[in-house]
Amino acid sequence: MNNEKVFSMKFSKVYPLLVKKGERKGRTKDEVDAIICWLTGYTKPQLQQQLNNEVDYRTFFEQAPQMNPHCHLITGSVCGIKVQEIQDPLMQKIRYLDKLVDELAKGKAIEKIMR
Repeated sequence: MNNEKVFSMKFSKVYPLLVKKGERKGRTKDEVDAIICWLTGYTKPQLQQQLNNEVDYRTFFEQAPQMNPHCHLITGSVCGIKVQEIQDPLMQKIRYLDKLVDELAKGKAIEKIMR
């Protein structure tokens, strides 16, 4: 899948999949929301507004109040690709989010995920 296709995906369509991934492993929607808010700087009401507006991934990250200054500490692989080696800044942010939700789903403590 090319990057532009991913960037144009509606965040409101991806979000339920992120929540479902966490819930399948006994985690909650609130925990997924907390991770998203930690990474992007959105408040819960702002996150809900972005979902209501059906923004795409590109817009979701472009309008993020402030990416967490510690997000560069997120390392590891998503789909066999090391997130710290991704060249495209937007794709890296998307993969950071994937990695954080993966860690949550694997049972990692939320305090450790939010480095």
